[in-house]
Amino acid sequence: MTQRTQQPTSPLGPHQRAVTNALTRLARSNVMARIWDKDHTVWNDDPTEIADRLGWLTISRDMTEHVSDLRSFAEEVRNEGTRDVVLLGMGGSSLGPEVLRQCIGSAPGFPALTVLDSTVPARVGTVTRSIDPARSLFIVSSKSGGTIEPNSFYKHFRTIVERAVGVERTGRHFVAITDPGTSLEELGASQGFRRVFENPPDLGGRYSVGSFFGLVPAALCGVDCGKLLDRVSQMAARCEAGAGVRNNPGGWLGAAIGGVTLQGRDKLTLVASPEVASFGLWVEQLIAESTGKDGKGIVPVVNEPLLETDAYSDDRLFVHVRLSGGDNAAADVGLERIRDAGHPVITLEMDDVYDIGAEFFRWEMATAVAGHLLGIQPFDQPNVQQAKDVTNRVLETYVNEGALPDADEGSVTGLLGEAAEGDYLSIMAYVEETDGVTNAVNMLRQYAMRKHRIATTLGYGPRFLHSTGQLHKGGPNTGLFLQMAADVRSDIPIPGERFGFGTLAAAQAIGDYEALKETGRRVVRINLGRDAEAAVLRLLGSL
Repeated sequence: MTQRTQQPTSPLGPHQRAVTNALTRLARSNVMARIWDKDHTVWNDDPTEIADRLGWLTISRDMTEHVSDLRSFAEEVRNEGTRDVVLLGMGGSSLGPEVLRQCIGSAPGFPALTVLDSTVPARVGTVTRSIDPARSLFIVSSKSGGTIEPNSFYKHFRTIVERAVGVERTGRHFVAITDPGTSLEELGASQGFRRVFENPPDLGGRYSVGSFFGLVPAALCGVDCGKLLDRVSQMAARCEAGAGVRNNPGGWLGAAIGGVTLQGRDKLTLVASPEVASFGLWVEQLIAESTGKDGKGIVPVVNEPLLETDAYSDDRLFVHVRLSGGDNAAADVGLERIRDAGHPVITLEMDDVYDIGAEFFRWEMATAVAGHLLGIQPFDQPNVQQAKDVTNRVLETYVNEGALPDADEGSVTGLLGEAAEGDYLSIMAYVEETDGVTNAVNMLRQYAMRKHRIATTLGYGPRFLHSTGQLHKGGPNTGLFLQMAADVRSDIPIPGERFGFGTLAAAQAIGDYEALKETGRRVVRINLGRDAEAAVLRLLGSL
C-alpha cells in the first residue's frame, strides 16, 4: 500500500480487516472530532497531562507569526560570522532538530548545527574540539528548565566561552528555549543570554518539533521555516475531523498501527530512504514514550538491517518512509519480498525533504489515535522519572563515598538464550556514537535476527532514556536488554559539580540498569573497555 501525504489507495491484504475494524471503532466513537475538540476523555477521564498537552494540533498556525522574527534573528547571527550553532538538549528538545539537521541541513552561508545530547565524555570532547567558541552560538534547550544534561552542558561551555571572549561578552553566545517561568528562563535573564524563547507550555517534549524547540535551531542554520510550517499545516488540514477517518492520513495510519498491534504485530519496523533515515530517531521517541506504559506498548524498530524474509516473525508491521528520487532500490526490493511473505507493509511517499514537516504531524496524529485504540494515555511518561531518581541516588553515593556502586556483569549468550517468540533485543550503548560502533552493533543485531528471529533496537545512552527508556520499563515485558558501557579514557569536569561527565554518564547507565532490574526486566550489563568497536566485534566472534 502506497500513501503520499493524503490517503492509502490499496488494501493491506489479509491485514486489512484489522485496519477496517479499527477505523469502524474510531468512526463510531467520533474520535477524530473529539481529538480536535481537545477532549481528554478520548484517552482518559483524568485530564492530567492531556488537557495541557494538545497544543501540537494548532502549533503550525501559532508559529507562523514568528517566522519573520526567526528569519531576522538567523540573518543577524549569520552576518556576525557565526560558524557553529550547538544545541544543548535531550530527548524531545534535541531529536527534532537533529532530524532537521540531517534531512535538510544548513543552507549555504549559514552556520552548521551540532546537536549535543550525550554526557559520554568522548562525545562532549569531540564537540568541544570541533568548534571555535568565539564564533559559536549555544542553544540551551529544556522544557522543564531543570534537566541535568543540558544544564551540565551549559556549565561546561559557559566556562569555555568566558575564556575565549571574556565574561562581559559571554551571554550573547547563549540562547535559551524553555517554558515560561522555569529556572532556565531565570538563568537566561540573569546571565545575559542573547535571547530567551518562551515556548507555548501546552506541548509535551516529543510533540514540540513544530514549536520554538524545532524552529529556532532550524532557522539558525538556514532552514526555510515558513515552508516547513506550510507542510505541517497542509497535513494538519488533511487530518481534520471533516475529512472523515478513512480519508484522514493521520487517522488512517493510527488505525493501521493500532489495529495490527492488537493482533500481535507490535514491532513497528520503520524503513526510511537513506536521505531521511534520521527521521526514525524522532518516530522512535514518539511511539515508544507515548505508548510504552501500563504493560502495553508498540516497539519501534528503526535503522535495523533489512534482511531476508525468514529473519522476521509474525510480530512485525513495516512502514516505508520513501523519499521520491532517493536511494530506494534496495529497500524497494527487500520490502516487496517481505510483503510477498505475508507481512503488512505501508509505504508513505515524500516528494522532497520539506515533506518531513507533513510527516511530523501525520505521525503525531497517528500516535494519538493508536493510543486511543490501545487504551493508553499517550502524553505522559511515568517511568522516565524512575531512571532519573535512581541516577540521583547513584550520584549521591559517589559524592558521599567517592566511588560509584558496583554493577554486575552478565552473559550475552545467556541473555539471548532466553529469547522467545515476540521478544526483542534492546542494545543500550553508553559509548560515543561512531560509524564504527554502529556498524559493529548492527552486525550483532543481524546475528540476533537470524539466530533467534527477534526484532532488535539500538539506543545510545543517555539519549534513549528520554525516549525508548519509557517503553523499556513501562511497556510489555518482552525485552532482552543488553547494556554496553565503556571505560572513560579522559573525564571532563562539570564546573560547580563534584563529578565530571564520565561519572554522570556512568551513573546514568547504572541507574538505568538498576531501574530495569526493579521492574523485573531481563537485563545484562557488559563493559567494552577502551575500544568499544573492537570489543563488540570480539563479542560477535565469540557468539
